[in-house]
Amino acid sequence: MDQRLSIITLGVDDLQRARAFYEALGWRVASEELAESIVCFTLNGIGFALYPREKLIEDIGPRAGSGEATGAVTLAYNVRRREDVAKVLDEAERAGGVIVKPAQDVFWGGHSGYFKDPDGHFWEVAFNPFSPLDEDGNFAW
Repeated sequence: MDQRLSIITLGVDDLQRARAFYEALGWRVASEELAESIVCFTLNGIGFALYPREKLIEDIGPRAGSGEATGAVTLAYNVRRREDVAKVLDEAERAGGVIVKPAQDVFWGGHSGYFKDPDGHFWEVAFNPFSPLDEDGNFAW
């Protein structure tokens, strides 16, 4: 298996509410063709999709359980400058997210905070001075 991640799909309770949240953060939908059943965004080198939670559970099968979001998985959004962490957290809150940890210096030498999207998915917003983003916004260790 190649070392690759192609698409992240989040199960959501209300597809249009979830779409509005991510669009309020400035994200653009990749295609309107299927937007009634799945909302897709093209990020830098990866796909990101929003899909009704019940349909995702149905697709996975009986072992999916309830399909509720947990703190066991987080998504990370890295920024170029320390002060951008608070700015992105503010954007997320204005769009309907909930700040669960405000921007602060962290033990590993960076600066980060967390928000939860309207469906309970946790996002870390981080500035990592040891892994600056390239000109296209790509992260590398």
